[in-house]
Order: sequence, then C-alpha cells, then structure tokens
Amino acid sequence: MTRLKLSLLGLATLALAACGSGEQNGQQKAPAVDVAQVVAAPTTVWRDFTGRVEAPETVSLRPRVSGYIEKVAFNEGELVQRGDVLFEIDPRPYRAQLRAAEADLARARSEMTLAENRAGRAERLLNSRAISREEYDERMAARDSARAAVNAAEAALENARLDLQYTVIEAPISGRVGRAFVTRGNLANADQTLLTTLVSVDPMYVYFESDQRTFVDSHTFFTPEQRPQVRIGLAGEDGYPHSGELDFIDNQLNSHTGTLQFRAVIPNPQGTFKPGQFARVKMPAEQLAHAMLVNSRAVLTDQDRRYVYLVNDKNLTERREVVVGPQQDGLTVIRSGLRPGERVVINGLQKIYFPGMPVQPELVAMRGSELPREVAKR
Repeated sequence: MTRLKLSLLGLATLALAACGSGEQNGQQKAPAVDVAQVVAAPTTVWRDFTGRVEAPETVSLRPRVSGYIEKVAFNEGELVQRGDVLFEIDPRPYRAQLRAAEADLARARSEMTLAENRAGRAERLLNSRAISREEYDERMAARDSARAAVNAAEAALENARLDLQYTVIEAPISGRVGRAFVTRGNLANADQTLLTTLVSVDPMYVYFESDQRTFVDSHTFFTPEQRPQVRIGLAGEDGYPHSGELDFIDNQLNSHTGTLQFRAVIPNPQGTFKPGQFARVKMPAEQLAHAMLVNSRAVLTDQDRRYVYLVNDKNLTERREVVVGPQQDGLTVIRSGLRPGERVVINGLQKIYFPGMPVQPELVAMRGSELPREVAKR
C-alpha cells in the first residue's frame, strides 16, 4: 500500500509539472503570423462579361438569275477573295436572249431612222401646204414613238447583258466560304435558292451586354477620342490572352433586360475567332484614385459581414469590419474600414482564437514584390 501511494503521488507530481510547463511555454511563445501593410494605390477596376463572336460581314449567297448550276468553282471552307468565281450557271439561254435583244435594238433604230426621215419631209411639205396638218402630226408622233422604242430596246439589251453576267456568281466580300448547298446539275431559282454562305474573318466583332450601373461607372473611359482596350479569352484558354478595342456602344438600353450592348473589334489574322463562339470579355469599369488593396486570404466572413484581423503596435490582434469591393489575382479592394500603413494578417489566421490575442508578426509583401494596378470586378 505504501508503495502504491508513493507511485500515485509521483504520477500526480509529474502531471502537474507537465501542465505547469505547458502553460509557461504558452505564455512565453505567441503564435507567428504573416502580416502585410495596407497600401493605397490608383487602381483600375475591370468587369467580366460573356460575349459572342460575330463576323463584321456575313453574306447568304443567292443567284440573281434562274438556271442550272454548271460549275462549283471553290473548295468548301476555304478562304476566298472578293471577285473570285464561286458558281457558274448555264449561260446559253441568256446568250440567246442577248442576241435577241441586240436584234430588237437594230430593228428599232432602223424604224426610228425611217420615222425621222418622214417627219423631216412632212415639215417641208407643211410649209408649202402640200400636206394637211393632220398628216404632219401623225408623222411627228411616229417619229417620237420610234425614238421611245429605241430607248426601250437599249434598256432590254442592257438587262440581257446583266443577266448573262449574273450567270457567273462571284464572291462579294473576302472571307471564308461555307459549304455548297447546291451542287452541279441542280436548278437554282433567282433570289430564292441559297447557294452558300460567306463570312469575313479579319477583323472580328465581339458583342456583350453590360448592366446600367456598370455603364454609369465606366462612362469616363468612353470618349470620341479614346476607345479603351478590352481583354478577351476563349473557352479552353487560360486568362485573357487577346486584346481588342471597344468601338461601339448602343444608343439605348434594352428595356426588357436593362442592359446596354457593347462591341469590341479584335484582329484575327490567324483565324482563331470564328462566328458564333462564346468569349470571356474583361472591360475597364471604374477608376479608383486611392484604392485600399489587401490579400484576399485576409478577408473573413461572419454571416453577411466581412472582417480582417489587424496587428497593432503592441503585437495584439484586432478585429476590424470592412466593406469589400471587387477582387482579382488574389487581391481585394477594401472600400472602407482600413487605412494605409495598417498591418493586416494574411497568413496564420487559424492561430488567432480571439481579438486581443498576442502574436509574433512577420512583415511580408501584400502579394509578391509589386502592388498591381488593375483589379477585375466580380
């Protein structure tokens, strides 16, 4: 029994010593955390949109005359230049019409010559009173009618020439041609049959819609002399590797959606963009003269409130509620709640259990070695 009592007493003594040692160590060593100083810097706020790619010029090619397709003179999907021959319609009926129109014009001119000669004689005979006034008027009317017939024949000839030209269908624009919807031997009806489609490829347009608030915030960027640059990315691409220029803003908002349409023009020499693609667009939306930027990891959430932990001159933590703005690339704009130079905890937040807790701060950069000047709005 004596030995048992001594053993229990020794274990209790060791436990108390361990607890005392732990408490002493806890009081001596405060947890280490990384802090960064809040810096005010001019910042451009960017806003993200979803856009769609469209070609500046799109043509649905239809024939101007009816006839059977005699030749398809292009490879589907290839690039063509304006004036390249795409289709040929059987020209023989239109050549025959042209010859008939030429013959009609020759006949009309011959009749006009005869009518003018008779009119000239009638005028001389009238002066000598050899013919009646009625016969004179008839010859004058016949001359005028013959001249009108010549004009009509000339118009018919010009129309026949145009119809013959229209049997050769050329590309009205430079761009990429689509598939041939009508092949050789099929009948094409004038102004009805769709032969193929043709779209321009360089440059391209990217259309996107913005809400009214964004337009009000960003109106200072858009002037007749200044067209802001936008950044564009496609599905499967990282970030926004393409740069375009905003060149059009619609003149009224859509009353059903409350949005305003924007358009950016982007070079496309390699054919990367195709009509119908969806694109991600980043546009400058707001200019902040003195934005407070902190690392996004420093911002914590308590229900609907946001807050950060500061470290004061005594190395004690302080909870501070803030109003946050947009964020991008790991940084968040703080609209209110912080002042330049204050130290914000960005690493080791899990070690802080309550406000006023002592810590060992280690000063680090807010993010990397430089403070960025551009922030994208969510």
